[in-house]
Amino acid sequence: MKRNIDMNEISDGKLYDINDLVKADCNDCKGCSACCQGMGQSIVLDPLDLYNLTVGLNTTFEQLLAEAIELNVVDGVILPNLKMGGTSDSCHFLNEEGRCSIHGFRPGICRLFPLGRFYENQDFKYFLQIHECKNPNKTKVKVKKWIDTPNLQENRKYIIDWHYFIDDVQEKLTHIVEDELVKKIDLFILQHFFMEPYHQTEGFYEQFNLRLEKAKKVIETLVSL
Repeated sequence: MKRNIDMNEISDGKLYDINDLVKADCNDCKGCSACCQGMGQSIVLDPLDLYNLTVGLNTTFEQLLAEAIELNVVDGVILPNLKMGGTSDSCHFLNEEGRCSIHGFRPGICRLFPLGRFYENQDFKYFLQIHECKNPNKTKVKVKKWIDTPNLQENRKYIIDWHYFIDDVQEKLTHIVEDELVKKIDLFILQHFFMEPYHQTEGFYEQFNLRLEKAKKVIETLVSL
């Protein structure tokens, strides 16, 4: 999701690498679940998020769509996001004790919070969102430990590839006037990256890379017709 805002207004003015210390540790949240409520459509999911959810919950994309996620247009592209609901407008996966029931395989945005990513020059760094987390007693923690993500090098490449692929698609869609073509591209991305199951016996990143290369060729062909 593109955010055209002044970084100095939302962050501490610093950019962090994976081995830097950042004041983000919320001390296990201690009963606070504010960041799991009232988030609207902002917890946008990527293909790895959906893969982890389907594997972790032993479910399918369609079953998740029936109760836990929803589809919305993000800068021109249809993408899934976590659904908020109930009287407290909370995440579907927030349990009665106010704890995340999918913490071990939670989405990337949730792993980051209250950090964000700043993309530049085909790469990214992390920044600290200073107004988002209400916990006043955060302590310093190494970024790598905080985001708690396996295979960091592969994951970083994946995040960059997915971000700039979607960014490129969003740019292409702004120049397409035929609604049917926009819909065709949107549905292809949804089907190709999210709805079509990944094989659990094979590595996710390898499968994603193959899908990404195919998607680039398909979309390039569609927009050039």
